[in-house]
Amino acid sequence: EVQLVESGGGLVQSVGSLRLSCATSGFSFDDYAIGWFRQAPGMEREGISCISTDHGDTYYADSVKGRFTMSRDNAKNTVYLQMNSLKPEDTAVYYCATANPAYGSSWYEASQYDNWGQGTQVTVSS
Repeated sequence: EVQLVESGGGLVQSVGSLRLSCATSGFSFDDYAIGWFRQAPGMEREGISCISTDHGDTYYADSVKGRFTMSRDNAKNTVYLQMNSLKPEDTAVYYCATANPAYGSSWYEASQYDNWGQGTQVTVSS
């Protein structure tokens, strides 16, 4: 059974930092790109980052570029999202997901992802 479990969310003040983790199991982790998404109340799910398989190439939405860094540890079957300079508008539930092998340039589209975690809440106070 494919499982993805996010952790590391919480309440943080503006300009603070958090590191999210996504622990995975039940599939060949090395063979899949992984994405991070977030969803604020009343908003659509937004793709914010993706990391590829072999070279670990990373992609970021403009809204987080320069502030968030995604990484993966293939030995631990885990991906991370380091979030710095957090803003109140970063408040959302954050999800990780496995990418369809054909995701290509559409890494930011939720439809390109097959398996999702349950999410972790991030709240940034002003």
